Amino acid sequence: MGQAGDTQRLQGASMSDKPTVGVLGTGIMGAAMARNLCRAGLEVRAWNRTREKAEPLAADGARVTDTPAEAVEGADVVLTMLYDGNTVLDVMREAAPALRQGAAWAQSTTAGTELITDLAAFAREHGLLFYDAPVLGTKEPAEAGKLTVLAAGPEEGRAAVGPVFDAVGAKTLWTGEDGGAGSASRLKLVANSWVLAVTAATGETLALAKGLGVDPAHFFELIGGGPLDMGYLRAKSRVLLDGELTPPSFAVTTAEKDARLIVAAGRGSGVRLDVAEATAERLARAAAQGHAHEDMAAAYFASFDGED
Repeated sequence: MGQAGDTQRLQGASMSDKPTVGVLGTGIMGAAMARNLCRAGLEVRAWNRTREKAEPLAADGARVTDTPAEAVEGADVVLTMLYDGNTVLDVMREAAPALRQGAAWAQSTTAGTELITDLAAFAREHGLLFYDAPVLGTKEPAEAGKLTVLAAGPEEGRAAVGPVFDAVGAKTLWTGEDGGAGSASRLKLVANSWVLAVTAATGETLALAKGLGVDPAHFFELIGGGPLDMGYLRAKSRVLLDGELTPPSFAVTTAEKDARLIVAAGRGSGVRLDVAEATAERLARAAAQGHAHEDMAAAYFASFDGED
């Protein structure tokens, strides 16, 4: 069938507001997104390399599959939420024999900028409509269906991906019509550079308070209600001070990966990012100290030579 026929079939399939969605990757974010897709009444097939992580989704109505190909067979929309861009390509190659010509692919993994061209080329090769669609938010907004979807992709497939984005997010910000241009992924890196900088600064501030014998409560009283106060600072501080680092909202290892993607993107654009580079190193030290799978607020521990 030609491209026009494929597009027509996609549009016909997506005229229903309940497209079939194949979800590849059910970690912290992917599982929450899949659960909200089920709650929205969409037919969901879910796959994860470690099947046990996907199994709980069966209680929400998802069909858990053994292979990526089973998850995407006949799907109107394929949603990828995996560790990084290389993992996405590997898994999509496994799924390739079952991908339907004309299906929409919402690529939500934070993959940086270097692999966007390869991802878009894969989509073209397999007749998929490619949507660069990373999300902004962590575990709690993901579970509540309150993520912000940053999306770029063609108009003709938006009727299919719209219900998916609406189910997982409170807002969709469209950044362009060419997913392969990576405009959504670039915006995601800019946003994450701010998130990681605040997280790293929060850890250092609390570490300095500890080292100087300052009660953190006095610091928060000092800045309370003023221009230096912010909700994210208080949220990450609470996670750390209350010892609620597990389960993570956003894990140290994933945050380090994103920090390195940010540094690479900056370098490729002629921009030196000293704070992002230092943040990546802090996160790596925290991981080496045994905090790899804790919340990224655990970067705090990188301020000390040993466990503190």
